[in-house]
Amino acid sequence: MAGQGFPELSSAQFLLRAFVDADQPAVFRALSHPEVIRYYGISYTTLEATREQMEWFVRIHAEGTGRWWAICRPESPSEVIGGCGFNNWLPEHRRVELGYWLMPEYWGRGVLSECLPLILRHAFTDMRVHRIEAEVETENQASSRLLLRHGFAFEGRRRECEVKGGAFISLDNYGLLDPAAESHP
Repeated sequence: MAGQGFPELSSAQFLLRAFVDADQPAVFRALSHPEVIRYYGISYTTLEATREQMEWFVRIHAEGTGRWWAICRPESPSEVIGGCGFNNWLPEHRRVELGYWLMPEYWGRGVLSECLPLILRHAFTDMRVHRIEAEVETENQASSRLLLRHGFAFEGRRRECEVKGGAFISLDNYGLLDPAAESHP
């Protein structure tokens, strides 16, 4: 599944690589886990249904509408502990939407604090985006704090804008502009 030319990123503790077919059980484990999907917009009830997500990872890269990485440890590159990336990439407007998820056993260990700078830098330098956007369910304070720590600005709340689990939810909007770019295209 790894797309040709898919950029691999790394830090001292983490390897970010393309999702591959062998990752499907890990993706299912994450996107069916009640704590992971509590604030995440996608969930799956069967391993087979998760195939749709695996195909999406490949499709958005091939179409040039996004790029998602599997988060692994360098010493265990086949063990996926999370995912992060971009979708809804609009090159003509130089903006993209950020998303991420992490298995609960890795929460609070600084994984995303170390991985986000890698992909943010990649977006600004290699993808040439000017703006990165993120939507966070209002109750997801941990995600909101993570974004604020990485320079995102809170830009407002869309009240009761989506239905999840039969109830309306509100979404907080965050944005990050390329700190090195001028304000014109």
